[in-house]
Parts: sequence; C-alpha cells; structure tokens
Amino acid sequence: MEPNIWPQIVRNSNQISKTSKRKPNVFRQFLKPESFKAFSEQTALIIVDTPKSEPPGASPAVNSLSIHAVLKHFVGGNGGSDDIGSDETELQQHQRLEKLYVSTRAAKHFQRDIVRGMEGYIVTGNKQVEIGTKLSEDSRKYGCENTCTSGNTLSKVALSYSKARAQIEKERDNMLKLFRTQVTEPLRAMIVGSPLEDARHLAQKYDRVRQETESQVIDVARCQARVRETNVNPENISKLEASEMKLHELKSNMATLGKEAASAMAAVEGQQQRLTLQRLIAMVEAERTYHQRVLEILNQLEAEMLSERQNSETPHMGAADSTKPPPCNVSEYFVSQTFDRSTDGTGYFLGEVIHAYQAESDVELTLALGDYVVVRKVTNSGWAEGECKGKAGWFPFQFVERRERVLASKVAEVF
Repeated sequence: MEPNIWPQIVRNSNQISKTSKRKPNVFRQFLKPESFKAFSEQTALIIVDTPKSEPPGASPAVNSLSIHAVLKHFVGGNGGSDDIGSDETELQQHQRLEKLYVSTRAAKHFQRDIVRGMEGYIVTGNKQVEIGTKLSEDSRKYGCENTCTSGNTLSKVALSYSKARAQIEKERDNMLKLFRTQVTEPLRAMIVGSPLEDARHLAQKYDRVRQETESQVIDVARCQARVRETNVNPENISKLEASEMKLHELKSNMATLGKEAASAMAAVEGQQQRLTLQRLIAMVEAERTYHQRVLEILNQLEAEMLSERQNSETPHMGAADSTKPPPCNVSEYFVSQTFDRSTDGTGYFLGEVIHAYQAESDVELTLALGDYVVVRKVTNSGWAEGECKGKAGWFPFQFVERRERVLASKVAEVF
C-alpha cells in the first residue's frame, strides 16, 4: 500500500464523520497509535480485495472507493445499510429529538417567565386594592359626618366616590383572582408536571443508549481486527459474535426508545403550545373585562359629581319655575281638564317610563327605563306626581306614556 494514501484516509474519514456530532471521536479512536496496526492491515486487506477492473489511470477513484469501504467496514461491522453513521432515519430521529428538546425547554422557560411576572403583578395589585379600600373608607367617613355648614355637596360627592372606589377595588380583586386561578396555577402545574419530566427522561435515556451504541461499534471493530490479525481463533470469533449481537440489540433498543421519546416530546410540545396560548387569552380577557367595568363605574361617577356641582352652583328657582316640581300641598296643580279624559274613575292611570330620570331632590321620583308608574297628578307645568316600586314623588310627565293594558306581573312590580 502506498504511504501517501493515509492523509486521504484521514480527510475522507473527517468528511464522513460530519454526519454525526459524535462520529469524529470514533475515527480518532481508530487512528490512535494502538489501533494503527489493525487499521492499516484492515485497510490493506480491503484495498487488495478491491476489483481491478479500473484502468491504470483511475487510481484516485479506486483509492477513494477503497477508503470509503474501509471506514464503513469499521463503523458498521460489514459495511451494511444499518450503519449508525449512515442511517438517515436514525439521524433524522436524533435531530428531531434535539429540536423537540430545545422547543420544550424554551416553552417551559417562557411559562416560568409568565408565572413570575403575573405573581409580581398580583402582589402589586393586592397592595393597590388595600390602598384603594382605605381611600374608600376615608371618603365614606367624611361623607357621613357632613361637617360643612354651608352645604352638603362635597359630602354627597365623597359618598359617591367612596361607593365607586369600593366597586373598582372589588373588580380589581376579581381580576387578580382570575390571574391566579386561570393563569399562574395552570402554568405552574405544567412546568412541574410529570408529562414533561417523563418525556425528558425518555429523551435522556435514548441519548445514553445512543452513546452506548457508538461505543459498541468501536468494540465490534476491535474484535473484527483481532479476528483478522490472528489465525482461526474460536475465542476471538465468539467475542466478535457476542459483540455484534449486543450491537444489534442496542440498535434495536435505540430505535424503539427514539420513537417513544419523539412521540412523548411531541405530545408535550403540543400541550405546552395550546395551554400557554389559552392562559394568555384568559389573562387578556380578564384584564379587558376589568377595564370595561372600571370605565363604566368612572363614567357614572363623573356624571354624578358634575350633577352635584351644577346643582350647588345654580341659584334656587322660585316655585313658578317650570324646571322644578311644584309643592305637593298646592291644590292648583291638580290634573287639568285636558287629562281628565285619560284617567280612570279614580283619576289614576298607569304609565310606562320611556326615558330614565334621576331624582335631584327628596320630593322627586327616580325612574328607570321600562318601569311602570301609577300617575296620580299632572300639572300644567309638565310635571306629574305618582308612585313606582313603593316610592312616591314628582317626575317630568313627558318621560312616561299611558298604557291601557299591562301584564299582571308588571302591575305587581309597581307596588
């Protein structure tokens, strides 16, 4: 054998070893001094056995084919198609497991980041609830004491603010509870759950068997070298057969474990993706609901506060002012002849509220859209006096419409 073929063998072995991250270790093992003699004799044997059908000028091609045959022979036993380095199925399985491992690890870290972030948000939110509740209590206390001697506008506003603030903090507390039960607890359970750990253990077991298989490939190559170095030796042949049988079992176990690990890791990956997405959606929905409710509360509070301020700044009107209800003890405000024809024998009739009305004083009646009112009096100034849900008072007459027929259930609600 020509001496200059060894650099080519080394280069070729390094090229083939790129198909596996661990394969370079295998070839370096063969090129160590203690294995050099067996390797060279085996190489010479195979090159000698190579067919001489090529023309004299084609020696590089012959050398390349011979080198490839040597390397395949060493790592695969007999250069069969089940060689661990050239087995594309096993290589794809290994690469897929690596990608699944990276994917599940990244998803686990993302879930942990969400849990940590939400736990911090919950702690801060609980502190805000505590502060807001204290502010609500202080506002209620001032409103109830009503120490102002020139009016009670601020006291009323303080009571309204106290009520609204308490509602806001209740909504905030509900949102934080949803964060805890719908987001952090499910994600934390999956982070430490058994499916992920079981799948990772399978992947690690597969990796150990794969490393053991590669070591066994080296052992088979050594046994083959010993058999070829010596004459017929039953002991060496028995060791070779046992080593090859063990290699076959390891390859079979590796293939089975690879499929199981890939299936388990893929299932965990899908579960991670689905559950994390669901928890994020639940988190956003809870926060959106909270802000919607807070906006409604603040809009209502603002309207009440502006109304109180307007009432306090507007000069008091006389009794003849049409914007105020007439006194209840003035007889000239009884229903006029125009309305006599629309009342029954007692002078009362039922009216349905078509526009909501908020009472501005103790003598006025608050009406909600759809309520039914027993109308007792109607004045020429456009005000009416009646009863709704057990309360009596004045209200704008144009806010109700007469109804001839009313369901019995609606009549019961009036009283």
